[in-house]
Amino acid sequence: MILDRLSIVNYKNIGEATLDLSPKINCFIGHNGAGKTNVLDAIYFLSFCHSAQTTQDSLVIRHGEEYFMLEGGYKAVSNWPLAVCSECQEPKVNSQKLIISCGMKRGTKKVFKRDKKAYKRLSEHIGLIPIVLISPSDTLLIEGSSEERRRLMDVAISQQDRSYIESLNRYNKALLQRNAMLKMEDREPDPEIMSLWEEQMAREGEIIFHKRETLVKQLIPFFQQYYETISDGREQVSLSYTSHCQRGPLLDIIQRDRFKDRAVGYSLHGIHRDDLEIMLDGHPMRREGSQGQQKTFVIALKLAQYKYLTQGDNLPLLLLDDIFDKLDATRVEQIIHLVASQQFGQIFITDTNRDHLDLILSHGEFDYKLYHVENGTILSS
Repeated sequence: MILDRLSIVNYKNIGEATLDLSPKINCFIGHNGAGKTNVLDAIYFLSFCHSAQTTQDSLVIRHGEEYFMLEGGYKAVSNWPLAVCSECQEPKVNSQKLIISCGMKRGTKKVFKRDKKAYKRLSEHIGLIPIVLISPSDTLLIEGSSEERRRLMDVAISQQDRSYIESLNRYNKALLQRNAMLKMEDREPDPEIMSLWEEQMAREGEIIFHKRETLVKQLIPFFQQYYETISDGREQVSLSYTSHCQRGPLLDIIQRDRFKDRAVGYSLHGIHRDDLEIMLDGHPMRREGSQGQQKTFVIALKLAQYKYLTQGDNLPLLLLDDIFDKLDATRVEQIIHLVASQQFGQIFITDTNRDHLDLILSHGEFDYKLYHVENGTILSS
């Protein structure tokens, strides 16, 4: 997928901007707080129906304004530049064009539209415009709770498989109901009703487990390859998936500890406790990894997610937000080589240092656009 044109009105600190974009590399330069990240966040919003930085939609409306609007004009590209015509060797281009828009006034619900027709359910939109965002907050994948790592798996799979979101929603509903029953103080929960929710948790949980397991198996070789390239082979890293489903049938595992769950008031077992084990040279990355090593890890993992998403009909958009900070010169150089290669489709990249962007642009002859951002104003260079 290629984003041809982006229109932004009253989004965070951006008052109004309309950008005609490059199909390959779009660079945004500016000081911290200038609004570079907000441009990428607007693009993210148009893919996921929410900001990458907040779940409260009203917070993205510019201060002092009553509404925000976003509109993206897209062109579908079938795995360009990976897919080429066998006769002319030119990229295969799907001529489908899309207009995706979103608007919201304070105190009302946002309205999301595809070609001027509003979605009935926002989940219908997820995966239409696949996207991978690499940002400074990704260090939470290592330093944060297991919820952050499950979210990475969920975001990747849901962009490929719409039924996954439905299974996840059904599982979470059953989990919520079971937990509510476990918290009951005035009486004992009805065992038959409890069993119904447990059966739904187990049924949907097994589906989710198998899809997460498949994802991680596919990510690992790409991830290790990217990490070795960026680190110049200086460290050994590993990634593994842990789940209660690996112990046996999930229903048995959930029901086996119902008494303990009742005592603590919530469900101790299930795919809501799944995690990714992240290791550096055989030790936990969280404890042993430097800031540069941790950042290398998350960049390699996100690039592996991008590679996974190329299996779909549309090549994803790649958003790189301030990715060079805390990396040594060797790692920066390796990332620049990767980004400037033909492995990726359309790229959006921010940095405070123009030298990094000039190095990327000097590595190949490809189309690019350069923008300067200052106090929410975006100027083409």
